[in-house]
Amino acid sequence: MNRRDFTMASLAAFMSPLAARAATEGNFEVTRTEAEWKEMLSDLEYDVMREEGTERAFTSPLNDETRAGIFHCKGCDHPVYDAATKFKSGTGWPSFYQAIDGGIGTKNDRSFFMVRTECHCARCGSHLGHIFDDGPEPTGKRHCINGVSMTFRPAAA
Repeated sequence: MNRRDFTMASLAAFMSPLAARAATEGNFEVTRTEAEWKEMLSDLEYDVMREEGTERAFTSPLNDETRAGIFHCKGCDHPVYDAATKFKSGTGWPSFYQAIDGGIGTKNDRSFFMVRTECHCARCGSHLGHIFDDGPEPTGKRHCINGVSMTFRPAAA
């Protein structure tokens, strides 16, 4: 490999994680301007939901939520996960083995020198987290979700 090829490959590797941090693009039912998103979300919520950031592990109160109910996207109130599919993964983020039908969309995330499956709200495109192949049965999937991307509504008693 010559110096030019090495420089271009190094630049591409450096830029890949930065490019992946752009909010999910697409045609979504709920759309807002960047200013509207910034007005309605905290700085951390904006970083995670609109720029595909990640909250620190073990910081979300939703990580310890064990009641029956539904988790909704904080950006548009769309139901994304049923508490019945939540499990304790030990990773520090709320984890689920499957989403509610029609709740999420996915795309390849090639940031940080790996390929992962990113998941986002199907209604507004807000970043939720990533899906891994090390979850429990029946799906074998672990949806590792940022708690700041969701709200929780307990089931009626």
